[in-house]
Amino acid sequence: MAPRRRCIGARDGLRLAALDWEGPREATPLLCLSGIARSGLDFLGVAARYAGTRRIVALDYAGHGESGRAGHPRRYRPENALHDVLDAMAALGLHRVALLGTSFGGILGMAIGTVRPGVLAGLALNDTGPELQSGGLGLIKDLIGRDPAFPNLEEAAAFLRANLPPLGIADDAWPGVAERTYRQGQDGRWHPRWDIRIAEILPRPGEGAPDLWRFFRAVPEIPTLLVWGQESAVLSAATVAEMRRARPGMALCSLPGIAHAPPLADPASLAALDRWLAQMP
Repeated sequence: MAPRRRCIGARDGLRLAALDWEGPREATPLLCLSGIARSGLDFLGVAARYAGTRRIVALDYAGHGESGRAGHPRRYRPENALHDVLDAMAALGLHRVALLGTSFGGILGMAIGTVRPGVLAGLALNDTGPELQSGGLGLIKDLIGRDPAFPNLEEAAAFLRANLPPLGIADDAWPGVAERTYRQGQDGRWHPRWDIRIAEILPRPGEGAPDLWRFFRAVPEIPTLLVWGQESAVLSAATVAEMRRARPGMALCSLPGIAHAPPLADPASLAALDRWLAQMP
């Protein structure tokens, strides 16, 4: 089933884009929010698994994917992204959703559970939580803050394969990963699908990551899932243990040998998502 490309206007007029797969009206919709420099394309595999059983929407934040680019990078700050997600939900008729958030998307999910708890039927966090490791954030900032302008897709795939941490991606899948990460410009070269100024909103060296525990603890008692890559440089084992103490009912899918952020394509992750979604028919 092919998705519709939906475009709506943010409160300041910036274009926000989303992929929208139709599903039964009586089923709880699935809203997918990507990482800090990713797009709705990351959820094509998830959508292929669940399309037809429920409506699925994968949003591109401002400055990402097919959404508009801002005049100033402060437009990409988390509080603005939060407003955009809530506005997009209202515009698209998503009044109560199961929210699947990877990294930054999971942080937005926790924030939504705090400021608008009634819209969440369930929350799945993909390798993110209320306390993030500054070293891992530094690596992310370095990667997303530059445009390598690859001459071809093969070099883009080789770069990602050499520089991304272990993610369990098969050899023949790297070109697809590269195509979801970069797109060909008018100059023939392959450029990031995000505005590289997004890196400016990440914490600077020495600043540390923000404390998000108040958001995590404020999320209502809804079906909650954490997918954790055990080799993650962003989410530590100590933080995962504290999350489980704070929310004993939270399901955990722990992936040995996998770093940040799991692609959600392996059998264990998909089975965990199956169980989580089954609680929200």
